[in-house]
Amino acid sequence: MKIISGTAHRELAERIAQSVGIQLTDVTVNTFPDGESFVKINENIRGRDVFLIQPTCPPTNHNIMELCVMVDAARRASAGRITAVIPFFGYARQDRKDQPRVPITAKLVANLLTAAGVDRVLTMDLHAAQIQGFFDIPVDHLYAAPVLIRHLREHYVKDLNNLVVVSPDVGGVKMARAYSDALGAELAIVAKHRFNATHVEAMNVIGEVEGRDVVLIDDMTETAGTLCAAANILKERGAQRVFACVSHGVLGDMARDRISGSSIERVLTSDTVPMAHGPKVDCVSVGDLLGHAVQRIHDGESVSSLFDI
Repeated sequence: MKIISGTAHRELAERIAQSVGIQLTDVTVNTFPDGESFVKINENIRGRDVFLIQPTCPPTNHNIMELCVMVDAARRASAGRITAVIPFFGYARQDRKDQPRVPITAKLVANLLTAAGVDRVLTMDLHAAQIQGFFDIPVDHLYAAPVLIRHLREHYVKDLNNLVVVSPDVGGVKMARAYSDALGAELAIVAKHRFNATHVEAMNVIGEVEGRDVVLIDDMTETAGTLCAAANILKERGAQRVFACVSHGVLGDMARDRISGSSIERVLTSDTVPMAHGPKVDCVSVGDLLGHAVQRIHDGESVSSLFDI
């Protein structure tokens, strides 16, 4: 087995390699002054099982192109099998035509990876699970929930009987239901209206939250508009403590400022992207989870038990 890291998130790649018990493969990944990516693999990988670690987080286009260049380098070096480990799959929200004359970019990225020579994809918490169907190659889809729930139980929520799991929008109900089932908690929903990419107004709460601790569930946040608007209306409805579990914390300065000034006590997120840090943010590593998945794929074993909480 060979594990190769791009420049998107080397720390996570090192955690995965440490979990598997091997060193990262020696590679040179550079960017020329004009922005072109250059990759050279400095070890023999002929016939090897190669895993390329590269979340396609911001700068999204650069990281996707760098991943494709790494795939081509591995393919031309006669790798036996190439698995793209994409903890965060960029462009996942562009998964359908919701307006006239717009692209389905998630499908385009899937086509790019397949054409470049990827044999298998390992990813985590896709924005929509149906994106797996955009690939004509095997996709292993993991969930951050077991890691985040364990951290929530150990550090913040002791009384599960007083807990309500809340979806900050109608589209996230299925994911929130999985958390509520795992925690044995009730489920509530915040109905929202989005004005534009950065401004969200929460409208109403469906469910009972008065006097209860609540945990908001979302697959990703960039500006934290949805989370903070939901937290404010939950506080207005009498919620006591407000937490949030977010699989991918693609946090910018705006999101950090909003979270810092919000009524959210703590945001729990995973380290699938390097920008998952800030005030009131707990970044929980999924390196071991991804490492176990890499080892099982290499050994030809099932990854289903990694879904257990």
